[in-house]
Amino acid sequence: MNVLKRKDFARWQASEKLSDTALCRAVQEMESGLIDADLGGNLYKKRVARPGAGKSGGYRTLLSARVGHRYVFLHGFPKSDKANITRDEKKALQYAGKVFLALSAKDLAKALQAGVLLEQKTVLDFFFIVYQNSPL
Repeated sequence: MNVLKRKDFARWQASEKLSDTALCRAVQEMESGLIDADLGGNLYKKRVARPGAGKSGGYRTLLSARVGHRYVFLHGFPKSDKANITRDEKKALQYAGKVFLALSAKDLAKALQAGVLLEQKTVLDFFFIVYQNSPL
């Protein structure tokens, strides 16, 4: 399983001080079937909690996914900034997501090397985060 993010998304994430752990939780929820909105064309909206607050006043992330295989965080915004994306933004994100999901292993390696995409976490890191946050 690959969890990736666009370079622009990573820049936004850092400016909002949104942790990698929060994104991994979002992927974990999607793996469990908790998807906030399926926007079509493998584009999903996923709510992510603001640090120290809940999801209702938090962030909206848009990602392309083949659930269980590859997740690419494309765009994020605070819910307080706007309610939703425009039709044109949706089409552009669907197209970008389609391209990223279709990358072969060789082309994905090139995109990572060029810095177009960044790897979110390794599978082992992801499961470690899940383990740390699971009630025992």
